[in-house]
Amino acid sequence: MRKPVLTIFYQFNPWHTSIGGIQTVIRSCIKYAPSDFVVRLVGTGQPDQKIGVWQEGEFAGRSLQFFPLIGIKDDNIRGLIPTTIKYTAAMLGRSFASDFMHFHRLEPSVAALNWSGEKTLFLHNDIEKQMNPTVGENTILWKHFPAGYFALENLLIKQFAQIYSCNSESANFYQKRYPELAQRVTFLKNTVDNEIFYPLNPQEKEEKRKALAQKLNLPQTTRFLLFAGRLHPQKDPLLLVRTIAALQEPDVHLLIAGDGELKGEVQSEVDKLGLTGRVTLLGSVIQEQLADLHRLASIFMLTSVFEGLPLVVLEALSCGTPVVTTPAGETPKLLTKDSGLVCEQRTPEAIAATLQEILRHPQAYPTSSCVRAAQPFSARSVVTDVYATMLEHWQQNLPVSTIPQYVK
Repeated sequence: MRKPVLTIFYQFNPWHTSIGGIQTVIRSCIKYAPSDFVVRLVGTGQPDQKIGVWQEGEFAGRSLQFFPLIGIKDDNIRGLIPTTIKYTAAMLGRSFASDFMHFHRLEPSVAALNWSGEKTLFLHNDIEKQMNPTVGENTILWKHFPAGYFALENLLIKQFAQIYSCNSESANFYQKRYPELAQRVTFLKNTVDNEIFYPLNPQEKEEKRKALAQKLNLPQTTRFLLFAGRLHPQKDPLLLVRTIAALQEPDVHLLIAGDGELKGEVQSEVDKLGLTGRVTLLGSVIQEQLADLHRLASIFMLTSVFEGLPLVVLEALSCGTPVVTTPAGETPKLLTKDSGLVCEQRTPEAIAATLQEILRHPQAYPTSSCVRAAQPFSARSVVTDVYATMLEHWQQNLPVSTIPQYVK
């Protein structure tokens, strides 16, 4: 009997540095896929690469069939035409029908309405807040046309056998919005790969912190705050910078690991507020480098307008680093009293005061408590459960799909 085939749809290339929690979820889904499955990814390539041809590759020791659907120079920055629209347009008229299909954005599934196979939609944000025109600015294009989005959603959502949400409020929202589909909507824990994200002992952490301070020509006593993510209005990185201006801790330095459309504005804000000695923009960093930054940081900070459950929060906690966040997404429900704090007010002064609480009492937020808070989200465990469900469906139903001959 041939192996069941899973095809994943998302606009990125797993071998390139691409910022975002969705990308990390997909990487874990590939890495921890059991040998029972053939795994394929319909993604994006560089403009100068061969586009529209299946390629055999290996990712994290796992074989992967990869189809670069369109060429994108930098998927960390939004263009005039959103990448999702380009990607969806390129899907039309093709067939990637498989035994199982995972969609991480709704729009591309318009091409799959008539494809056979079991389809799953992953929701990565609190959709209700994301579509609220009063919450944030310039976060997504659909915010200006919410009726259009929900009309499209109403057309497409019935094709999905499972709808997984990493945000419990969003899961409840969909169960109420589509009562006839309520049994298909499930809250699914986001994941952290604790083979990559793990803590150091105190001596190693201190050595790493001093080494980075020396590399950046900063005093040996420098303590680091870390933000990692896309420089996008949803994350509100300008609020990060303004918080440092309000923070009365001269030996504290903010590291911003990420790239995006607001990079220029963030750098301008740093210059305007005279913070060039207290803030460093690192640009995009690979996953292993990010793990090193998590391990030496004193606090990971997040100032998002809305969220699902940010993977960077789980990564920070797995590295033993406490978190300070605004009240966005699932993070406030995840944090324990000794693994981080939630700042209810989205102002520089309020966030700075919250940061000071941990900076002045670090012993109240020990490494062990942070690691414990992230343990239930182990990627190997969560991903294994998803595949186990899929394999059970396969064995019960033995679906017949139109799978092209290149699948082995």
